[in-house]
Amino acid sequence: MGNCLHKPKDDDSDHNEEFAPGNVQLITTKESWDQKLEQARRDSKIVIANFSATWCGPCKTIAPYYSELSEKYPSIMFLLIDVDELTDFSTSWDIKATPTFFFLKDGKEVDKLVGANKPELEKKIAAVTDVVPHNQ
Repeated sequence: MGNCLHKPKDDDSDHNEEFAPGNVQLITTKESWDQKLEQARRDSKIVIANFSATWCGPCKTIAPYYSELSEKYPSIMFLLIDVDELTDFSTSWDIKATPTFFFLKDGKEVDKLVGANKPELEKKIAAVTDVVPHNQ
């Protein structure tokens, strides 16, 4: 399982918009985070928050898979937070390595995964979807 502990000193890559395809929603402000969490509460959706970094190899590796999962599980809200864009906010979540995935229900953490572990990520998603009421 890969994860990145800190940014390489010689990497000054710009934020990449292609990092959030599919149904993944890029969070760029604390306000947009609050809005998405409120929307998820209203819609009784589980939220998966991927704290990531554009310079992180494992983050880049799992990004397409995270996007695929966002399309496979439309009842879940998939968010992407760039730890370098929202440094203080990421620090408030005690991010020690990227990627870190938080599973939230009603704004509260119900599970967490550190590292780019595809099987474990899908296993945790399958586990939390059993908790989500299906409105179909």
